[in-house]
Amino acid sequence: MYQTRVKICGITNIEDAKVAEDAGAYAIGLVFYKNSPRYIDISKAKEIVENVTPLLNCVGLFVDADKAYINNILEQVDLDILQFHGQESEQACALYNKPYIKAIRMNEEINLLEEVKEYFSAKALLLDTYVEGILGGTGKVFDWNMIPRNLEKPIILAGGLNVDNVKDAINKVNPYAVDVSGGVEIEQGKKDPDKIKEFINETLNVETR
Repeated sequence: MYQTRVKICGITNIEDAKVAEDAGAYAIGLVFYKNSPRYIDISKAKEIVENVTPLLNCVGLFVDADKAYINNILEQVDLDILQFHGQESEQACALYNKPYIKAIRMNEEINLLEEVKEYFSAKALLLDTYVEGILGGTGKVFDWNMIPRNLEKPIILAGGLNVDNVKDAINKVNPYAVDVSGGVEIEQGKKDPDKIKEFINETLNVETR
């Protein structure tokens, strides 16, 4: 028996970060992709990271960013984990001497067994819904039956999760963690404190095997 962890992604302000931390989140996601409505600049990200406890993992999300851009952020923001959401190779993800998560956009052509082999140095794979032209934060659920059982890599389940379906998701997929953004928002980039608390409570109340 173990407890499924919760990552609240797309945090853009210290108030939402504090709500997530106080409610029991394992991690928060900070989006450094300028085309995202949840993009956060360096100064705001630094403020957030410096005002949460060391027990909350701060994850920096990048999409096909160049090395200089990522290094510039790492010099100023004390991120715990990196998350890559684009077409980055394993070698590119492993450049920064930081644990990393590789996001996989799920469609019928994805072979997760091969993805596990390719990204052998990743700490986990984050499985999100494939929607053409949208790199994460889709708000849509993919077919969880596409996930093979007993993958040799921790799975973080994302894609359209909310308080109404997270319990079913955990029971079916048994992930290491669940990742939510739009499912706990008032609007893109602004979280709903009550939804965060409800989502985390629902997750923590699931008995996992």
